[in-house]
Amino acid sequence: MSLLVTDQGFGPVPALPFVSLDQIASHCGALDLAQTDAPEAALPYLADLACIRIAFPSVADGRGFTLARRLRALGFTGTLRAQGALIADQYAMARRSGFDEVEIPQAMADRQPQEQWLARANWHAHDYQSRLRA
Repeated sequence: MSLLVTDQGFGPVPALPFVSLDQIASHCGALDLAQTDAPEAALPYLADLACIRIAFPSVADGRGFTLARRLRALGFTGTLRAQGALIADQYAMARRSGFDEVEIPQAMADRQPQEQWLARANWHAHDYQSRLRA
């Protein structure tokens, strides 16, 4: 079971029919991207996609942040969801790079409760550059 993290806290994960890049031509709606996928491959379908979910297989693998930024630069305006091994400390970075929400496993939510994620919900305040300028 997974939970969805937003700026409002934990919630249920809506059921969406996600497909991979190789299946996208036959079904548009929700797309799963691996951290190794090229977002440009989805360019012809971006207008038809409601949600793109990007996998984070490891806490140490930040390629998903770059994918999110690239998708936003390509013009994707739908929901971007990070999924997998993310910790509360990475939530502000996820939001700044373009993600709208984070899907985490229940085990992660048990180790890092909602309060830890909500502490970073004001992600504009967790910008080290702004603190350095002050």
